[in-house]
Amino acid sequence: MSPLVISLIAFGCIFGGMLFGMVLRAVLPEHHLSAESKDGVKLGIGMIATLAALVLGLLIASAKGNFDTMNNGLVQTGSKIILLDRVMAHYGPETREARDLLRRSVASAIERIWPKERTGQTGTEATDPRAALETLQDRLRQLSPQNDAQRWLQSRALQVSDDIAEARWLLVEQRGHSSLPMPFFVMLVSWLVIIFFSFGLFSPRNATVIVVLLVCALSASGSLYMILELDRPFGGLIAISSAPVRNALAQLGR
Repeated sequence: MSPLVISLIAFGCIFGGMLFGMVLRAVLPEHHLSAESKDGVKLGIGMIATLAALVLGLLIASAKGNFDTMNNGLVQTGSKIILLDRVMAHYGPETREARDLLRRSVASAIERIWPKERTGQTGTEATDPRAALETLQDRLRQLSPQNDAQRWLQSRALQVSDDIAEARWLLVEQRGHSSLPMPFFVMLVSWLVIIFFSFGLFSPRNATVIVVLLVCALSASGSLYMILELDRPFGGLIAISSAPVRNALAQLGR
């Protein structure tokens, strides 16, 4: 399910809990709503609210950390792609085909990760970035250096290509696994439902209170939506920009 659908379901549960509290208030005996009862419930809800705030902060920090890690990895990969192209350019014309393959693989990767951003540089057939990178490394190994400078450049190109391959697999692994502990998320929603249930239980039934609690429920659901969006950094409203890789693509072949 999309983050929007999940957050809307969470909002329905939270606001529904508040409405249920208001309905229950009307049928409970009066002594259940006494000042002593309210004070006891407030103590328990205060503890739950503190736990909910801690878990919410933990989930936001985890999702934001994962987002920043992937964004920084993408920036570093873009700079290494440019470096690899320049190293091959300094090696000589023997690397022209490898440089063309690098450009096509980068363009193909952009179109795979960001389908709406067409580069027009992939040719008639899309290039598998993984196979293209392995082919490029094979071609680098097949080079026959004629002097010490070319030997150093070949070694450097292989090293940078290994770094790019390592960064790519790291991004693939991080992209395929959620950093959001789902039990924490479900527990957080449950606590929010309990908290809003208590709000409805001890609040008068009037338009002002309902509107204020509605806004509060929307705010809580909005924070859950932000967490889910940050946990899926390559899609949705909050997404990692393709600018670092597109800038790298613009520098290739020069």
